[in-house]
Amino acid sequence: MSLIRFGIDLGGTKIEIIAIDASQEAGLSGNDNVLYQKRIETPKGDYVATLNALSQLVLEAEEILSQVGSVGIGIPGSISHKTGRIKNANSTCLIGQDLQGDLQQRLNRPIALANDANCFALSEAVEGAGQGAEMVFGVILGTGCGGGIVVNGQILNGINAIGGEWGHNPLPWLGANECQLPCYCGLNGCNETFLSGSALEAHYSMRMHLINSVGRIKTAKQIVALSLQGDEIARKLMHDYTIWLAKGLASVINVIDPDVIVLGGGMSNIHSLYTDIPNIWAEWVFSDQVNTRLVAPKFGDASGIRGAAWL
Repeated sequence: MSLIRFGIDLGGTKIEIIAIDASQEAGLSGNDNVLYQKRIETPKGDYVATLNALSQLVLEAEEILSQVGSVGIGIPGSISHKTGRIKNANSTCLIGQDLQGDLQQRLNRPIALANDANCFALSEAVEGAGQGAEMVFGVILGTGCGGGIVVNGQILNGINAIGGEWGHNPLPWLGANECQLPCYCGLNGCNETFLSGSALEAHYSMRMHLINSVGRIKTAKQIVALSLQGDEIARKLMHDYTIWLAKGLASVINVIDPDVIVLGGGMSNIHSLYTDIPNIWAEWVFSDQVNTRLVAPKFGDASGIRGAAWL
């Protein structure tokens, strides 16, 4: 039996593969058991080209390593229990496709698929910042806003295959004057429209427009930097963002009461979140104390792809 595990992160802009030696534990660097890694651009909007790219990445890696391995893929969506096909994917060319079946036919072996946020949560629960905890909630704060729940080392998918999908719940306890932006899911005011990196950019542009200020559109990373440099709009927005995230996470604690919450995605690199949010989220948590730990990921951007390898 091969001890090589291939993990693939199928993203909207890039596809990445790693090969993990399952006989070795990851060290402090997180890369001690990684044998191979490659990243390519995603063929946007082209399902067949995406299938070809995924298959070629696996076959090429196996040729280089001279070993055949198991394959797990983190996807920006989930598999419908009703149809066996992809649903809820922000890479819309995947929706309605039998990605698992098509890949199994091409690669002639079982293929494991899971939501990319679930893969992130699994990696951090099994060998990362949440290792040893009974329940871990993994959060993705990137282009979108996703989440995954791992209990005793197992992904909690749920009967509808949407376990942990907090991004499309409404952000709770909003003030009367807080703007609820439309979400691609068809509703308004979802967590994703407040807490994702894309949402931060949208709220900044909107606030700049309100003061009739016109300039180049800022990225989330630039907005965070501006806030640290004293830009008043960016500073106030980051203050609001911290409160929004505290409220969103408090609502999760009220429902599943996790031991650990691990933040991932680009917004997880804001160091102040890990100190500021635990100081304020008790206001919305229905308890006399909050023992949940809020932590940064051990494996950073690699957590999702590592979790895919462990599927």
